[in-house]
Amino acid sequence: MSRVLVIGGTVFVGPSVVRELVTRGHEVAVFHRGEHEIDLPASVRHIHGDRARIADQRDAFRSFAPETVVDMRSMTERDARAVLDAVRGIAHRIVAVSSMDVYRAYGRLQGTEPGPPLEPPFDEDSPLREKLYPYRDHTPAAIGPRPAWLGDYDKILVERAVLNESAIAGTVVRFPMVHGERDEQRRFYPLWKRMVDGRAAILLSLGSAAHRASRTYVDNAAHAVVLAATDDRAKGRIYNVGDEVPLPWIEWARLVASHLGWPGELVVAPSEQLPTLLREGRPDVWDHHLVTDSSRIRRELAYRETVGRDDGLARALAWYAASPPADPAAAAGIDYAAEDEALVTIRGSAVL
Repeated sequence: MSRVLVIGGTVFVGPSVVRELVTRGHEVAVFHRGEHEIDLPASVRHIHGDRARIADQRDAFRSFAPETVVDMRSMTERDARAVLDAVRGIAHRIVAVSSMDVYRAYGRLQGTEPGPPLEPPFDEDSPLREKLYPYRDHTPAAIGPRPAWLGDYDKILVERAVLNESAIAGTVVRFPMVHGERDEQRRFYPLWKRMVDGRAAILLSLGSAAHRASRTYVDNAAHAVVLAATDDRAKGRIYNVGDEVPLPWIEWARLVASHLGWPGELVVAPSEQLPTLLREGRPDVWDHHLVTDSSRIRRELAYRETVGRDDGLARALAWYAASPPADPAAAAGIDYAAEDEALVTIRGSAVL
């Protein structure tokens, strides 16, 4: 067994990583600000400090003497280099959590770089974005208030810093869209909210209904990180994580409806017939599928999902009920009057 230092292990995926590491018999310390004292195993050591001054914690890190560091929170190149500086000469390995937003297909989906849709799935060697800093000029609606670091955000640069570090063996785990407890983006919430509100019909655009993106439940994402952090075969490697068979959005909608026993109708129509809140930003946006190939981690580290698709979705939906957002209507993009008006128009023109 080994000692593992987790940087930022108290927010979303981090607690699941910490709990699995402890269950497997590893000694774990968590470095965080102390603002989210989530329930973690009693054996976990907590090291509190300011992320911007992480170098101040070198003595505490040296005292714990981790063999491996798991960096859950580096959003910028500066973040990643600060972590490396803080643990250099102390830890032998580092695992950095990245994202499938590094792929060129994501840049084209977001419209930050030109080009036709690329053919999925994308493996770890597929082309990356050509333009750095994908959020320098805009703020995605799912993020909410713009954080100070967003303009410098780029997981490509985080990956380069970690993998090019000569003194510490690096590993990168690229996450898909992750759902489950503690997910502040609440990825299925717009569907869940309309269904629990008893809407008779839910509108989807033709493009969004067919769009496919890699996803996984929070404990499955954590399991991939744990395998990468505890298996020496992962040194120097990059791993995608995600469901083996990605579903189109309409199939996820049907699964949510099945879990909730919702008897309503999913109405699919062209974007221009939908209310403003539900329209697509660009005509071709949903032509860019974002599907990654996770066969490498399955083959090299024997990764398998620990929680099935239905069970993971059920847990996510239960968390929505237990932890509503501050503004449910805004979080779900709701304008029921406009949706009702659009439904009348759509049904009147028989475009279903």
